[in-house]
Amino acid sequence: MWYVYILRSLAAPEHEYVGFTSDLRRRLRDHNSGKSKHTAKYKPWNIVWYCAYRDKQKALDFERYLKSHSGRAFSKKRLD
Repeated sequence: MWYVYILRSLAAPEHEYVGFTSDLRRRLRDHNSGKSKHTAKYKPWNIVWYCAYRDKQKALDFERYLKSHSGRAFSKKRLD
């Protein structure tokens, strides 16, 4: 399975991060241990939403959409 996820910083709740992985638990540990330069500054993180896909390309496409302007608006309105 492939996962698209949204994290929210516990230290700075106005900061969110959208990502993609095949191992959601490991990826959250990586974010919280500072292994990702994009999220290290605002750790710790909590998963606020995720979705599982069987098709890798569909997951990548949805991650790309969520990172777009309209995708951010969609996530704020529908996924929060």
